[in-house]
Amino acid sequence: MQTVTTKPVTPISQTAARFSWAASVLFLILLVALHVIKPEFDPSWRMVSEYAIGSNGWVMSIAFLSLSISCAALFIAIRSQIRTTGGYIGLTLLLISAAAIACAAFFTIDPITASKDALTTHGNLHGLASMVGNPGLTIAAILISRSLIREQSWSPARRSLLWMSNLIWICLLLMLLTLAVTLLQSGGKFGPNVLIGWPNRLLMAAYCAWLMSVAWHALKLQQRS
Repeated sequence: MQTVTTKPVTPISQTAARFSWAASVLFLILLVALHVIKPEFDPSWRMVSEYAIGSNGWVMSIAFLSLSISCAALFIAIRSQIRTTGGYIGLTLLLISAAAIACAAFFTIDPITASKDALTTHGNLHGLASMVGNPGLTIAAILISRSLIREQSWSPARRSLLWMSNLIWICLLLMLLTLAVTLLQSGGKFGPNVLIGWPNRLLMAAYCAWLMSVAWHALKLQQRS
């Protein structure tokens, strides 16, 4: 495997790696807490974004902002370690995804059961942010992981990075397939028979697992240095 030379890890990048790891952990903690705080949303078929609707919706907004910060901080943490064209594209997509997730935090989604006539501007903007953020972060994870493992100092993380990045696109594909099949069976209407909730939550967990894994290995890189 061809290796490339990267710049030394700086104190700023190490601080950013810690922020990225901590922000992903916070997202997961808040997401788990929302299952208790807002039990009216059945996790089997209601989307994670719907926790932002109604009372205590600000908790979901903070969770999304935490995930956005995790992506932005990871960009700072690993940009000196990227030396391939694909890696640079991945970094760009990582920043775009961070912006999209931040938009999702500020624009509350409409209930997935809402009719077309009941859709709002902020709900449509949230949907647009999701259409950008989900594929963007998925592709970013793949490209960044493949770029990092080309560097010798990241070789100990090769297996975990590839596994985590592949898990993301598998989870995204599972969510889309579940959505397509169950919506077709339900006549195109969301409801308890459209079991999209758990695949959606699994995808969110996969995002965080990858972000935490890359940030953790960036911290270990400094220790070895």
